[in-house]
Amino acid sequence: MSVYPFLSDAFFDALQGCGAVNPKTGWQPCHLEADGGWMPLYARSHSRGEYVFDYSWADAYQRHGLDYYPKLVTSIPFTPVTGPRWQGDISADSLWGGVQETLCEQQASGWHLLFPDKACREQLQELPLVSRQACHFRWVNRDYRDFDDFLGQFQSRKRKNLRKERRRVQEQGLTITRHQGGQISANDWAFFYQCYASTYLKRGQLPYLNEAFFSTVGERLADQLMLVLARDRDRPVAAALYFFDADCLYGRYWGCLEERDGLHFELCYYQGIEFAIERQLAAFDPGVQGEHKILRGFEPVITWSMHHLREPAFHNAIADFCREEAVHVQRYREEARSLLPFRKGGGD
Repeated sequence: MSVYPFLSDAFFDALQGCGAVNPKTGWQPCHLEADGGWMPLYARSHSRGEYVFDYSWADAYQRHGLDYYPKLVTSIPFTPVTGPRWQGDISADSLWGGVQETLCEQQASGWHLLFPDKACREQLQELPLVSRQACHFRWVNRDYRDFDDFLGQFQSRKRKNLRKERRRVQEQGLTITRHQGGQISANDWAFFYQCYASTYLKRGQLPYLNEAFFSTVGERLADQLMLVLARDRDRPVAAALYFFDADCLYGRYWGCLEERDGLHFELCYYQGIEFAIERQLAAFDPGVQGEHKILRGFEPVITWSMHHLREPAFHNAIADFCREEAVHVQRYREEARSLLPFRKGGGD
């Protein structure tokens, strides 16, 4: 049975081996080993690639003549998905002792634990950590037989809109195929990387990951990868890469070399939903942000991060900020739920 892919040795070896995480890129590894377990830990010189936004905290430190960086971060680099955050059975006391020691060694401003699952949060609940909430979107499998069964839970007008959106892809003469593991050829990987890189380059940014990363995960995590390709006749035009485990599908990377109407939704959402139903996966996490996910059946869920700042006044100020922010996050979640496309009683 496949396990959470983003905490595997293969995934972290790929990140480090391709050069994406090292001191030059602002991710200095100082991983914690305790009780026979292991927890990723990085000394960060900036906050890019985390998806828990603390730039205002860094600005406040600077205005008071203090250094916010380096800070310690426990996360899956460039991967804002909820899950376990350490391997093995590390006790809260051992973990906290190791973090405190590393804070002193690195002269870091604090420690930030990003996107932990419920089990992690519960284990650390007695530590002096501030919890912060955010709202992301997730698809939930309610034992759907197929995609039509899922759409059957929609209000009539919204169901018609989604079917029309999928038809537009077909009417453009595009062929969509899904590939797993060994079905993904070297040419497929090369094309996918072009698409992935183009997503960043269009915004004037360099991609976080290089071809070596995808080559490595393609070899070592082959049984937990699914690649969706869109072709116009025999010419590939777009691609999306997913990871999955025994419970969840994770939509991670997408890109296109030609803009086509509705293609992003087809490759990044609908193909993922179909795959999750076929594999009987409980959930599908499509990535952060994007209110357009709501009308396509992705439900608003609360995600978490946990924070400790060594400067007591700032730690208390952050705690106040997070309490106030949580009120707005919960309000936003309820508003988002009211926009879901399900018939009354559907999606509950």
